[in-house]
Amino acid sequence: MQDVILVMEAYPASIIVFAGVLGLMVGSFLNVVIHRLPIMMQKDWQSECRLLLSDELKSPHNEDEVAPRYNLVVPRSACPKCNHQITALENIPVISWLVLKGKCSECANPISARYPGVELLTGLMSVAVAFVVPFGWPLLLALTLTWFLVAMTFIDFDTMLLPDQLTLPLLWLGLLANCFGTFTDLQSAVLGAAAGYLSLWSIYWAFKLLTGKEGMGYGDFKLLSALGAWFGWVSLPVIILLSSFVGAVAGIALMVLAKNGRGQQIPFGPYLAGAGWLYLVYGQELIELYFSVIL
Repeated sequence: MQDVILVMEAYPASIIVFAGVLGLMVGSFLNVVIHRLPIMMQKDWQSECRLLLSDELKSPHNEDEVAPRYNLVVPRSACPKCNHQITALENIPVISWLVLKGKCSECANPISARYPGVELLTGLMSVAVAFVVPFGWPLLLALTLTWFLVAMTFIDFDTMLLPDQLTLPLLWLGLLANCFGTFTDLQSAVLGAAAGYLSLWSIYWAFKLLTGKEGMGYGDFKLLSALGAWFGWVSLPVIILLSSFVGAVAGIALMVLAKNGRGQQIPFGPYLAGAGWLYLVYGQELIELYFSVIL
């Protein structure tokens, strides 16, 4: 391992290549997370509801005790139509999808292009991060943040949910990273976490009191809090403005293009995640642009 690190330090280009390959591999796993984590959450909710409604909480015939295991590892990935288990050769990021021409090798059932899309996106974003973040722990942490944001973006698009299983670990990881001043000082990180949550929480309740409707979910509060923990309070105005601008443009486009776009809910999490990642890569430039506009 030490030899690998020495090679990367001697040849910076190898860091870019390694980050890209690692990003593709992680992207393949993120496809599993994006698909299975909401299902796991739903199963947990259903189990809790059954326990609350059941008169025999400790019954040996409880359905949950005989239900098959379902998590991020078990069961193996398989074709939803013919149940053909995906082999290792069929699970090579992007390449396998191209070789199989986007179809199951057994029944020729179409495989969504989003799977290689997520892998390619994760790989490209990992490469971009490797270009701007110094090699070592800062790069590893920045890549981890990137992968979390990719997973949350697609989960929110699919389900309108930002799972606590992702937002809360990301929050604590940001605070721990900044115990050593990795991206900002610890005081700024703590203030950023608190201000990030309270800012959207305040907007949520103001909007609800005025309209009687919910404008966003609590997962959005937690995601902005996590981003504040990573980058400090000074990043919050930039992230909020950037995500709000992109979200507004997307909302207007949806209203124009969709027949029922006016009443359709739009997840805010993906725009927060995108703004947070842009801040990771272009933070200093975005801050300079922000102050040049307001001053």
